[in-house]
Formats: sequence, structure tokens, C-alpha cells
Amino acid sequence: MFDTLSDRLQGVFRSLRGEARLTEATIESALREIRMALLEADVNFKVVKAFVDRVRDRAMGQDVLKSLTPAQQVVRIVRDEMIALFGDAGGGLQPTSASPRVVLLLGLQGSGKTTTAGKLGTWLARQGRHPILVSTDVRRPAAIQQLNVLGRQASLRVFDPPGQMDPVRRAADALVEARNLGFDVVIVDTAGRLHIDDELMGELQAIKAAVAPSDLIYVADAMTGQDAIKSAGEFNRRIGVTGVMLSKLDGDARGGAALSVVAVVGVPIAFVGSGERLEDIEPFHADRLVSRLLGMGDVLSLIEKAEQAIDQEDAARLERKIRRDEFTLEDFRDQLRTLRKMGPLESVLGMIPGMGNLKALAENRPDERQLSRVEAIINSMTPAERADYRLVDGSRRRRIARGSGTSVEEINRLLRQFQQMRKMLKSIGGMGGGRGAVKQLRRMGRVH
Repeated sequence: MFDTLSDRLQGVFRSLRGEARLTEATIESALREIRMALLEADVNFKVVKAFVDRVRDRAMGQDVLKSLTPAQQVVRIVRDEMIALFGDAGGGLQPTSASPRVVLLLGLQGSGKTTTAGKLGTWLARQGRHPILVSTDVRRPAAIQQLNVLGRQASLRVFDPPGQMDPVRRAADALVEARNLGFDVVIVDTAGRLHIDDELMGELQAIKAAVAPSDLIYVADAMTGQDAIKSAGEFNRRIGVTGVMLSKLDGDARGGAALSVVAVVGVPIAFVGSGERLEDIEPFHADRLVSRLLGMGDVLSLIEKAEQAIDQEDAARLERKIRRDEFTLEDFRDQLRTLRKMGPLESVLGMIPGMGNLKALAENRPDERQLSRVEAIINSMTPAERADYRLVDGSRRRRIARGSGTSVEEINRLLRQFQQMRKMLKSIGGMGGGRGAVKQLRRMGRVH
């Protein structure tokens, strides 16, 4: 979503680094480019004006203009002020003593509330919590059924009393069910409309009074831009919102809404959704988003994704195999699957410092289709061939190509790359095997 804005900002910083000495005129020129980049990204114009004024006040100081690294100082100021746009609230759900905790999901129709309910339940279950889900959207066709399907996919309990079509009663009864069965979080998926109306607000106020929620999370479709922010402000005025969930942050919209939420609505961003899978939700961290936006990577989020995707026993076994030079094509395939568990490939690569601008990799960058083709080639081999790549002679390569729908040239290329990987893994003694890789990422995070 932030590709265009990120490219524009990084271009401004590159031009500053090319200057031998910064002047007030140079900084003003850079600020004009930053202002245009933010406005074109759909950031609220009042937010842009205040942001540029703050950057100007700090960047025009003599300590910046006369420093040995003035361009780096300006980058740091822009980064600090962008982080300040989001306030100092930490991501996720705020601490509460309420038990069970009730999370009310608010938003307009189509913003992604029901999917967010499944994602939030999945995230809470990973934290060791025991959530129960309930839908109060009794008007939208199949809304309740959709939540039931997501609950089954995520192995989450969904409260769905047959025949009960009163929204307030459904929410209140779910709270009673949670208390009786020991669930510690109730996630209430509420109804939405195409626009805000008094009937919707009345229903939400009645549900709020019945269940006394700890969290009122407004789900904003990041692709609708400033309209989502205006609606969030109205929900906050009439219902009260404690946090915002930005859904569809992996879309192709301009993304400026994310930079406007806190300043315009007055509530923090709690979560962001960055993909279609139930696992694609993460607490919002302003410093990580801004680092990604400015092309600095996001090593901490990469560590967290790696630790979730890598099984420690498998990592230890793989590390032993690498040390004994027994890394096979089957192990290689398993590592590709682990990589894909971490999320969309472009998103993962964007977290690596220096890899944020994937366009610099031109057409050589790997993509999901290439990974699928590699996996298909390995799956078309026999167990013996996967265990010993040297068995794959000319006739076997032709058979594997037919079985995987690829070409002999692709198989030759894969085998060459695999041999190079084996040599590299042998030389670094196990860093490629999960636990060592995560340790290396932690060292990168400390340096970063």
C-alpha cells in the first residue's frame, strides 16, 4: 500500500544525501516534495501542514545545517515526527481487569469486521487466551454463517443460539456463556451499514450497555482513505472508540489514511491487517511502520514472524543436518513452506533492511509463483531423489519436468542453486537452520 509514498520519500532523501552541504533553500525544496508526496498519498491536509511545519522548525536549526551528516539528521527528524503522528500508545489491546474481556467490533458494512473477528480470535489464542466469538449482524445475509466458518477454520468457539435473532440478546447471552464455560474474551461482531444512521447507532448503544465492553475497536478499510477516517470520527463521537483496526493494509490504495487516524479521530491504531489469512494481523507499532515506509526495514516484526513459523524441534534437527552436510531437497522444500507461512513474500522481504524497495531487484526478485514451481519440481521427485540430488540424471530430469509442468532448464537451474546453497550453509555452519537464523536476526535487530 505504501509503495508510492515510500518511493517518493526515499527519493527525497537520496537527493539530500547528494548535497555537499544543506541550505535553507535545499531543505525547503525537500519539504515541498515531502508535502506533495503526503498529499498525493491521501494524508489529511491539516495533518500534512502541521507535520511539515514541525519538520521545518527542527530541520532549519543550526545544529542540523552545520552537522557533519545533515541529510541523516533530516531523515531522523522526519522519522521522529512521523512516529509522533501516531501518538505514544502501544499497539494491541490495552490492559484491563475485566473478566471476561469484551471486545466490540464497530464499522461500516464491507470494512472487514467479520474477518477481523476471526483474525483477532486467532491472535488472542496465540497469546494463550480463550476467546469466544458471537455475531450480532442479523440482517446481512449469511453474516452469522460466515463467522461460523471462520471459527471452524481457526478452531475457535462461536456462540450461535438457534432461532435467536435479537442482536442485544445474542451479545448478552454470549457473555453469560463465556462466564459459565471459562472463556476469558468475548469478541462481538456487530452489524454495519453502507452509511451511518440513527437505527445502527441505537442498536450499537444498546449492545454496549448490555455487555459493558472493555474495547471498542473501529474496523477501518484502509483502501477507502479519508472516508474511513471521517466515519471513525463519527463512531467515536456517538459510541466511543478505544482503538482502530486498519484492515486491508496490503491493498494497493495510497495508504495516507493510516497517517491521519490518530490526529483526526483522536484514538490510537490498535491493529493492522496485512493479508487475507487469519494469521495476518499484528499489533500496530508506529516505529516499525515508519521504518518500513522509509526503507529501513523492520527486523523486529521479521523476528516475530520467524519465531511463529519455525518449529523449534524441526529447527534443531535441521541445524544438526546442516552441520553434518546432510541438507536435502526435502529439507529445502520444508524451508520454502516455512518462509511462506511468514506471509506474502514481498511483505517479508520488505522487512529486511535495504530490501524495502523491491523494484531495485528488477525481474530477478522471487515471487509466490516461482516458489510454487520450485515446490512442484521437488514434489515430482521420488523420495530417493529428494534425499540425494546426484541421482537426478538426464532422463529423470525429463520425467520430473513432465510431472511438475516445468522445463528441464528450470530443473537444472534449481539443482545448481541447491548445490550453491549447500556450500553456503556448510560454510556458515548452521545459520540457515531456524534457531541460528533467528539468533542472527536478533543481532541485526540490535544493530538496527
